[in-house]
Amino acid sequence: MSDGPWAGDACSLVDAFRRGDRSPREEVEATLAAIERSDLNCFSFVDPERALAAATRADVGRPFGGVPVGVKELEFLEGWPATEASLVFRDRVADFTTTVLERLLGPGGAVPVGLTTASEFGGLNVSVSKLNGVTHNPWRHGRTAGGSSGGSAAAVAGGLVTIATGGDGGGSIRIPAGYTGLLGMKGTYGRIPRGPRAYFRPGTVVLGCLARSVRDVARYYDVCAGYDPHDPWSLPRRDGWEAGLGTHELRGRRVAVVPALGGARLEPGVEDRVRAAAAALVEATGMVEVELTLEPPNLAAQWMMGNLATLLADLGGRWPACARDLTDEIAVGLLLAQSLYNLHTASVAEEQRVRANLAMAEAFERVDFVIAATNPGPAFAADAPMSSPSESFVDWAKANPAARLAFRAVMGAVRVTGGVFPRAPSALLDLVASRFPDLVGMGALTIVSNVYGNPAVSIPAGEVGGLPVGMQVLARHHADDLLLDVALAAERVMPWPLTAPSAPARGAVTPAER
Repeated sequence: MSDGPWAGDACSLVDAFRRGDRSPREEVEATLAAIERSDLNCFSFVDPERALAAATRADVGRPFGGVPVGVKELEFLEGWPATEASLVFRDRVADFTTTVLERLLGPGGAVPVGLTTASEFGGLNVSVSKLNGVTHNPWRHGRTAGGSSGGSAAAVAGGLVTIATGGDGGGSIRIPAGYTGLLGMKGTYGRIPRGPRAYFRPGTVVLGCLARSVRDVARYYDVCAGYDPHDPWSLPRRDGWEAGLGTHELRGRRVAVVPALGGARLEPGVEDRVRAAAAALVEATGMVEVELTLEPPNLAAQWMMGNLATLLADLGGRWPACARDLTDEIAVGLLLAQSLYNLHTASVAEEQRVRANLAMAEAFERVDFVIAATNPGPAFAADAPMSSPSESFVDWAKANPAARLAFRAVMGAVRVTGGVFPRAPSALLDLVASRFPDLVGMGALTIVSNVYGNPAVSIPAGEVGGLPVGMQVLARHHADDLLLDVALAAERVMPWPLTAPSAPARGAVTPAER
C-alpha cells in the first residue's frame, strides 16, 4: 500500500477516518509530502504548521472532519497571503476570512493545507501568471489545467487533495473541471455566499468546489450554502443536499443537446464525445431528447469591458503605475476598458444581457436541461496566455515597445473621440472582436449561465486524444438538486477516474471509496 494521499473522494476519506483506518494527521502528512514532490506547480503557498495543528485536533464527526483542502488563492484566509495571484499584491496578508472558508473550516471541519494557483484576479481561463508561473495539467504535463481555478483542479485531479475551493464568474470552475476530468458545479447565483467584502459587479460570480464525486459537491453545499447578511444577494439555506441525492425522477424530463452552445467552434472529436455521453445519459435515465435552437448572443467585448471596474477599485491608486506588474492580458484589458467603455457601450452590454436572458428563459420553458460541451477542445498548451490558438489582440498590442506606445496613443485618441462620437468606442470594439476573436472566445460555452444565473455542471465525458472532455448540463434557476441528480446518474452510467492516471494515490479505488 502506498503512503500517498487518499485515492477516493472526500466523503470516503471521512468514512476511513471514522473507521480508524487512517488518521487526519497521517493524511495531511501524506498530502504535504505529495505536494513537495509534485511538479504540477498548483500550490502557491503551503502552511504545514497550521495544517498539522488542525489535523491533530480535527473532529472527524464533522462533514469534512480532517479532510485536507486546497484553497483557491482568490479566497482570503486570515494570516495567509492575499495576493489574488498578482505581483501587485505579493506582500499583502489577509486580515479576515471569507464566509465560505469560515463554514468549510469551522462547522465543516476541513483542514486548510495551502493556496492553489489561479489566473491573475481570476480574469483568464488559463493556468499561468507572473506571480506563480505555469500550472500543469496532471493528465499531461505541458497542458493547461484551465482557469481561473486551475490550481484547485490540478491539485484534486493530481491526487494531492480530495477537494479544493473554486469560484466561477464566467466558467472558472467548469472550465478547469472539464480539462482535468473532474466534476465542476456552478450553482444558482447566490447559492453560496461571497461575503464579507465581495464586489457585486459583474453579478456573475458563484463559489463552489472542484470535486471527484457528486456526493462531495452535495456535502459541500450542505456545509457552505445558505444566506449570509454580508452578501445581500445570497439565497436562503436549504438542507439535505447530500441526503436528497437520487430522489428525483428523471424519466420523462426533456433535454436538448446543443454541443456548440452560443455558436462556439468545437475542435474535432469534441461534439462526437459529448453527443455519445449525452445519448448514454438519456437512455439510462429515460429522459426525452427534443430539438431546440438555442442561440444566445455572444456576450462580446462591450459587456466584458465594464466588468473591469471592480479591478480598478481593487487596484485603487496603484493603477496605472502597476501596469508592468500585471499580466499583459489584464493590463491591456484595463487600457481597453478605460478607453472604450462609456454609457453607450454600457447600453449595448445591457441589451446583450437582456437578449441572453430571453433566449435562456425561452429554452427552459421548453426543456428541463440543456447539454453542451464545457470547453471547445481538450487542454491546450499550459503556458498559453489565451485559449485561442489564433493571432491574439494582446500579442499585437504588446509586440514591442513601439507597439505598446502606439496602442496607448490609439486608446488616448479613442477616449477623446468617444466624447464627441459616443457610438465610436462600441463600434471599434465590434471591429476588434471580429478581427481578434480571442477577446470574446474565452468561456463562450460557459459564460451565458453566469449572466443568466442558472446552475450548470461540468461532468467528465471521456477523452479526446487522451485528454479529458467535459459535458456541461444546464438547468433552470434553483434546480440545483435536480441537476445534481443528473450528474449522479451520469456518474453511475459512465464512472470516471477520480484522479489522473499519473496521480500519486494510496491504494486502489473501490466502489465504496467513490
